[in-house]
Amino acid sequence: MPDAALPTASWGRRILALVVDWLVSTLVVIAFVGLDRYSEPGSTASGWTLLVYVLESTVLTWLAGGSFGKLVTGLRVVPIDGRIRPMNPLKVFGRQVLIALVIPPLVFKSDGRGLHDMFAGTATVTNETFRGLVAAG
Repeated sequence: MPDAALPTASWGRRILALVVDWLVSTLVVIAFVGLDRYSEPGSTASGWTLLVYVLESTVLTWLAGGSFGKLVTGLRVVPIDGRIRPMNPLKVFGRQVLIALVIPPLVFKSDGRGLHDMFAGTATVTNETFRGLVAAG
């Protein structure tokens, strides 16, 4: 499938997925360090939240096709050629690190793919598009 034929998900849903991921990552860190330590001025706990986000989103995107936030908001990360297959875990990790750097997702092509997707050769699509790709086999 050519790049242009793969419709990408809206930015609103992607941002919602990121908010869900960040909230869950924050709750995981709070469960381990406690709310008091997380809330302390100068606490390193917020750095742990970033690490949890990168690890969670990398592992789930590699194994399930999307981070927790993407999966619950009905999104999937797929190879840009539309062929559903396991993605390279190092490229997925690089993709997630680029998202954590914030700027790469804000620099994007007209098809909605940011620098992080261009790096990994991926696109974020809706579950409806994903199901169509699976059916096309």
